[in-house]
Amino acid sequence: MYGLVNKAVEGMVCTAHGEATWLRIKAAAGVDVEGFVSNQPYPDEMTYRLVAAASEILNAPAEDILRSFGEYWVMHTALPAYGPLMRASGSTLKEFLLHLPHFHTRVQTIYPELVPPSFSCSDVGESQLDLHYRTPRPAGLEPFVEGLVMGLGRMFETPVKVHVLEHRGDGADHSVFRVRWGPAIGDPA
Repeated sequence: MYGLVNKAVEGMVCTAHGEATWLRIKAAAGVDVEGFVSNQPYPDEMTYRLVAAASEILNAPAEDILRSFGEYWVMHTALPAYGPLMRASGSTLKEFLLHLPHFHTRVQTIYPELVPPSFSCSDVGESQLDLHYRTPRPAGLEPFVEGLVMGLGRMFETPVKVHVLEHRGDGADHSVFRVRWGPAIGDPA
């Protein structure tokens, strides 16, 4: 993953828990990098170790940390870094999700070594859709995707709920999320 990801993990931890906690997390993860370079690739394993160490030190499930990080990523990393690109990808949550594959294609021009997940949508309705998530990375990042969608809801000022329909970790070949927004969030999943 690019340094931008690890810098965002650092930003989230420092904002919520302070720099001293971040330094403890880095030490527990065995990460001795002084400052992450945004456009430099780092091993995925480093990011996974940071999340595992944060889970231990903050006494919070890794899933909760990933979910929070997904929201943080949208509001504090993606919007400042790619605001015009994000706004060009849709003026509503639904439009953005439908154009998500094109967004990652554009981001790859900035980060040529990026290995992004792929997304597609099915069962698209007026206020819900199923978001299909495929990645070459190990299963377990689904809470991050949930957080991303929640962050996009905040970005578009749209109430949203995300429910996992299929999980790659349970034997499916990819994960599927039911995303509901607006009036549909009161409906049963």
